Amino acid sequence: MKRRQFVKTVAGVGAGAFVLPRFSIGQSGPPANSKVNIAMIGSRNIAKMAYDGVKGENIVALCDIDSRMFPDWSGNIPKFADYRRMLDKMSKEIDGVCINTPDHTHFNATLACMERGIHVCTQKPLTHDIWQARTLKKAKEKYGVITNMANQGHTYNGIREMREMYEADLFGQINEVHMGTPVPNWNSRYFRKPGSLPLAEEPIPEAVNWDLWQGPAAERGYNAILHPLKWRGFYEYGTGLFGDWFCHIGDGPVWVLDLYEPTVVECIERGPALEGMIPDYSIVRLDFPARGAKRACSMYWYDGAMNGGTPIKSPADWAWGTVPDKGSFWYGDKQNAFLDERSNNPRFTNKERMRAYKESGGVPEKYARVKGGPHREWVHAIKGDIAECGSNFDYAAPITEVALIGVLAQRFGGRIEWDPKKGVTNRPELNAFVREPVRAGWEAGQNLWVES
Repeated sequence: MKRRQFVKTVAGVGAGAFVLPRFSIGQSGPPANSKVNIAMIGSRNIAKMAYDGVKGENIVALCDIDSRMFPDWSGNIPKFADYRRMLDKMSKEIDGVCINTPDHTHFNATLACMERGIHVCTQKPLTHDIWQARTLKKAKEKYGVITNMANQGHTYNGIREMREMYEADLFGQINEVHMGTPVPNWNSRYFRKPGSLPLAEEPIPEAVNWDLWQGPAAERGYNAILHPLKWRGFYEYGTGLFGDWFCHIGDGPVWVLDLYEPTVVECIERGPALEGMIPDYSIVRLDFPARGAKRACSMYWYDGAMNGGTPIKSPADWAWGTVPDKGSFWYGDKQNAFLDERSNNPRFTNKERMRAYKESGGVPEKYARVKGGPHREWVHAIKGDIAECGSNFDYAAPITEVALIGVLAQRFGGRIEWDPKKGVTNRPELNAFVREPVRAGWEAGQNLWVES
């Protein structure tokens, strides 16, 4: 497969021989009912979702750049600050790793595991830039490990029923989708807007390895705003609401309607923002051409309505009480529809039409339902109970790419003309953010692009 033209070919060597874990594809291992040996990179906060999902399996190692983050119950489980040392020392004992770190470190941690033949389940968004997403997709093909992105809604019944309803032609052609969320709320657990930038440099807590937290990002001074929770609003480390929520709210529209490669992405409304931070609010439109029998479709992303932005456009026939301030509204030439913020609970916006649909028995189930969330699904796939996870990297990489193109428009404003092979064609300077520079010593993945 030829490399995308906008990414420069880099000569390099292969990733060397790796030891296959016990549950590797194609390797004879323990029976399917054996416990999977799992490590965590990032051991608190969002990691709770991973712990819950792999309950009953073996937690054999924990890694966190902040020693205060290790759970009280972790006892004698081996603990590391640097995941590279953990993998060097324990890769033969680890079957799978859950990556629960800030967005800017997802790629390096995930790829390091895959290179060693270790299965991975990575938090959303999959990566911090588009080149990284495409590289992890190539890594899945090369290393043959089980992959999943932890967007819970992709394991729910609702997204499957929505696709079944669409494919039964209950909505007709979908011309527009309007979606979003009312955050950021700058006083929330995850977001804080400082009075000014750059952030003042503060003493690094003894428990924190700040160099490892920064990873591939440019070296900056420590500030408590960034760690452990409020990094999301800074583009250097996070991807704002687009990254944090698009992989949930946009999951249904992207998967059901095949909305993978927009040709135009435009930020049509943008609130105040500090340089390098997400705006108070925004509206971004992504235009998709016809896809086979599917007509051209525009997808609108809204965030920050609580801070002065425009509420999500909702259909005139909404009949379910208060109009939701989060989720996706689908405009069809037969019927309009709605999915909630996890791409679940599908419904017609017309309540009488929904009642008739339920009374008719709905549509036949076409897509297999999943038991448990993304981490449990991933464990089932590792054990061979199912063939593949729904949000494996063949899907997670393209949906993350759509989100990250939207992030570019939100970050820099205006119109972006996008070619999946060439990148940004009307503002080529933005291609520097399609593949971001990294700090020396954190380069990874170039060998996957060496053409044979």
